[in-house]
Amino acid sequence: MTVAAHEPPTKIAQLENVRVRFGKGDDAFLALDQTNLTVRPGDFVAMVGPSGCGKSTILKLVAGLLQPSDGNVFVAGREVGAEKIGIGMAFQNPTMLPWLTIRENIMLPLKIVKPFANTFGRDRKTVFRDRAEALLARVGLSGFGDRRPWELSGGMLQRANLCRALIHEPALLMLDEPFGALDQFTREELWSVLQDLWIETEPTVFLVTHDLREAAFLASRILVMSARPGRVTEDRAVGFSRPRTLETTFEPAFSDLTNELRRLIFEARLKQKEVTP
Repeated sequence: MTVAAHEPPTKIAQLENVRVRFGKGDDAFLALDQTNLTVRPGDFVAMVGPSGCGKSTILKLVAGLLQPSDGNVFVAGREVGAEKIGIGMAFQNPTMLPWLTIRENIMLPLKIVKPFANTFGRDRKTVFRDRAEALLARVGLSGFGDRRPWELSGGMLQRANLCRALIHEPALLMLDEPFGALDQFTREELWSVLQDLWIETEPTVFLVTHDLREAAFLASRILVMSARPGRVTEDRAVGFSRPRTLETTFEPAFSDLTNELRRLIFEARLKQKEVTP
């Protein structure tokens, strides 16, 4: 059977026997070892594991910011770099430009990413402005578009950061500890905000986090990684119904999952200590 050229891919990202080495000579070390991973469109994948196990390295591989030392990385059925795919990113530090308004910061990807960049000059005060305002409303920041970054709290800036990552409707959303610097109450509030955005916009999400409750609340799959050199040792489906609420986190099955993840990571850290001279 012939597959139509416009038919969406069944795999949004795939790593085949991937290794990543950093450094040269005596200073070289293996950061990621023999990693295989398949992610389907619409998956929400959380990656957890000991510090330095290669979680952020996988993000960089999929985003095309890093090339593997061995193996292959495919995105949307093609090798990374062969064809552009929309990617949104949000990190622990929102890094808003202080001389721009919140709305202008959110619209920055539209100024850079095609095809939006082609019409930015024409649409920035109409269509794109409306798109930014709609996202601000979704995250509870209506009326803050004209504010400057220093006028917003950390939690408000991370809401705006999510808006900026989603403004160009990316197929892939890469999140590296986006809530790590926030207090627990703000973090839990933003879990629900992110969940709602994911349900509404349906991107494929890679989330790196050290918060096991965050992973269990947000993800449809949780990947547990070994200590360095990292590799995926567990791939757990998360079957809690959506939308999830904070009440979900008090259910016995939720506690069982986070306790099992904690045990696996603890064992990985012990193995690392056993092999470290």
